[in-house]
Order: sequence, then structure tokens, then C-alpha cells
Amino acid sequence: MAWDFETDPEFQKKLDWIEDLMREEVEPLSHLGMAAWSSQGREKFIKPLQQKVKDAGLWACHLGPELGGQGFGQLKLALMNEKLGRNGLAPLIFGCQAPDSGNAEIIAHYGTEAQKEKYLWPLLNGEIRSAFSMSEPTGGSDPLTFRTRAVLDGNEWVINGEKWFSTNAQHSKVLVLYAVTDPDAKDPYRRTSIFLVPTDTPGVEIIRNVAVGAGGTIGGGNESYVRYNNVRLPYDALLGDRGAAFVIAQVRLGGGRVHHAMRTVGACRHALDLMCRRAVSRTTRDGRLSDLQMVQEQIADSWIAVESFRLLVLRTAWLIDKHKDYNKVRKDIAAIKVAMPKVYHDVATKAAHLHGALGVSNEMPFMHMVNSALVMGIADGPTEVHKVTLAKQVLKDYQPDNDLFPSYHIPKLRDEAQKRFAKELEEIKAHYAGRRREAETA
Repeated sequence: MAWDFETDPEFQKKLDWIEDLMREEVEPLSHLGMAAWSSQGREKFIKPLQQKVKDAGLWACHLGPELGGQGFGQLKLALMNEKLGRNGLAPLIFGCQAPDSGNAEIIAHYGTEAQKEKYLWPLLNGEIRSAFSMSEPTGGSDPLTFRTRAVLDGNEWVINGEKWFSTNAQHSKVLVLYAVTDPDAKDPYRRTSIFLVPTDTPGVEIIRNVAVGAGGTIGGGNESYVRYNNVRLPYDALLGDRGAAFVIAQVRLGGGRVHHAMRTVGACRHALDLMCRRAVSRTTRDGRLSDLQMVQEQIADSWIAVESFRLLVLRTAWLIDKHKDYNKVRKDIAAIKVAMPKVYHDVATKAAHLHGALGVSNEMPFMHMVNSALVMGIADGPTEVHKVTLAKQVLKDYQPDNDLFPSYHIPKLRDEAQKRFAKELEEIKAHYAGRRREAETA
């Protein structure tokens, strides 16, 4: 029986190296703002750190060796991503940033050699960015409501429609586009296909960019509203089989949901750490915040929530490694997706509150965290959908019990127990009857 909560010493060395890089290099760099993200900043700051990660053998660890990764299992990735989740710049430096990581994964699985040569290797090397062009303004994330159409005209696809929240489209070289190709297919999940669309293709129009959260200017942000106006693509722009978008999406989204949860563990731990540092540092007329029972309650509740969530994520990662099949772990993936936004929101809110006015200002990270928690409740499927999935997976192991009273009705259980142990009960009854007679004759 194997049951261990310790990390292998050799892998712990890698985690320690990541921790040092995060503290000494990545986190300071993130305070440079857009200077770190500009083209010159990428050359001066990002690429040298990416090279350090590659030299350490920790680049794109979610991918197999044949794709330049380490082929780490999900459990190791979970332990890594706890540390990367503290800072939004870290995934880019470690070659596992969304949406590129998920897009690269499905191109690796389903792409032709020509598609891999054009898009996969540049993505894996960090040379280009990509966008996931799936959700629509009218249908959200439900693929059965999509209106974007791809129609064959000779040997070309003609695409028309609009997509919403295509992350990084303005900076991307390729759009991973979902479009309806077979609207009359009997199986509704075979109506949609995926296309690889070069962003500079005539007819691709970025209507505007949208920022997540309050503030900022309209038209700014990193989430693109994209219109496809008679976009013409060769037939081989299709990724995988025609009508296979739903199957391909599950490969991409299953891993993506787990990795989001892994990084959220790191973000939650960071919020809890800042909360505790504030509690032992801030003094009021009644003493330190950490001496107040209501503060102690908030910290205790937060610690329990974060550690419980972490263990659920690690167990889910372990199950994926064990079964090598996301479908067999659907229940657990849905569970961490449901737990993720609530734990993150609750801990970040408590941390902000404990910092007072400073906590709700843009000089602290908490409001960004709260906003990110709300995003996590929507991204890769809303929380409600995953609750339904989880409930269905749990309930399928139960059979109906249609007697007038259920089989677990206590009177029924008592009658069954008395019948089962009738002999023993008679012996006990006779024993005590004998004791009574002895007492009466004494």
C-alpha cells in the first residue's frame, strides 16, 4: 500500500530552484509593468529567464520529451504550479502560459506535420502567441448555440461569425477557431469543427479589445472581440477531423481546468501569507490584529479552506497520472473547478478586508485576486455546469430504492438486524432471565 505526502528529494531540489527564481527574478520583474511585456522588455528580461528555465530542464513540463518538455505527470505539475501561480508572469517564463499551452497540446495531438511545423514548434519555443477563439457573444461557452459558420466553397472554407473573449488575439499569430460545419448532423456534438486561422488572414477583424474588471479605457485590455468576414481558408486549415471539435476541446479543457486549479492554489496561499503578515504586523489600540479572535477565526477558516482545496487538487492530479484518462477523472476535475473560485474569492476578500483601505486600493494585489476569482468561476465553463457534471457523476453510482419506506429507514433496519441476530438475542434474553431468577431466590 503506497500512501505518502512527501515529495521525492530530487524533485524537491527542482521545486527549491523554482522558488528561488520566483523570489529573486520573476516577482521583482513583474513590478516593471508593461516594460516587461514590451518587445524590448521581452528581449531584455523575459527571454533570458526563459533560457534559464530551459537550461534547468523545466521548460514546458506539461509536454512530453518528443515536444521539448519533460513529460512530468500531473502531480509534479501541481507542485510546480503552486509556485508559478503566485505571479502572472511566471507561466510565460516557464513555457506553460494559457492559452498557448492548451493550443499547443491539441495541435500536437491532432495537427498535420505541416501545421506542427508552422505553429507548434514556434509556440513551444515561445516565438509566437496564439488565441483560443471559441466563445460567442450570443452563446457564451455552450458549443450547441454557436452561430459562426464555416461553409465549403470548392476546396476552401468560407467563415463568417463573431467570437468573444479571444484571449491574446491582438498579439497572436494564429487563432484556434471553433465554427459550425455540419449544422444538420444528428449528433449535436458532431456539428462543430476547429480551424487554425492565421490572424493576418483577410477578413479577420478585431472589433475591439476588452479588459477584465473595473477601470481602464473602453477598447483596452487583452480579451478580443473578433469578427470573421468571409474569411477564406484552404481545406487543410481544419484541425483534426471534421465535426470533432467537441472531442478535441475535452482534451484541451480537461488539462486546462486542472492547471488553472493548480495555479490558484499558489495564488490562495499567497493571499493567506499576506493576510498573516498583516495580522502580526498591524497594531490597534487593543493590540495586534493577530490577537483578536475574529481575525484568528478568519485566518483559521482561510487556512483550512486553502489546504483542503490543495489536497483535492493534488489528489485529482494523482488520479490523472494513475488512469491516464481525463474522462475517468471527470468528477474530480469538476469538483476542483467548482471549489476553485469560492476558495480564491473568500481568502482574497478576507485578506483585502484585513488590510483596510489599503487592501481595496490598486496598491495591493487583492482586488485583482477577487476579480480573478470571479473569472475562474466562468473560464473553461461556468461553475454551475461543473456542479451538474459533478452531481451526475456522483449519482450514477446509486440505484433507486422505491419501497414505501427507504431501505435505510431505521425501523426496517432494526427488524432486519433482529432477524439476523435472532439466535444471539434469544441467548442474551435467556442469560438475563436466569440472572433474574438467581437474584429472586437469593
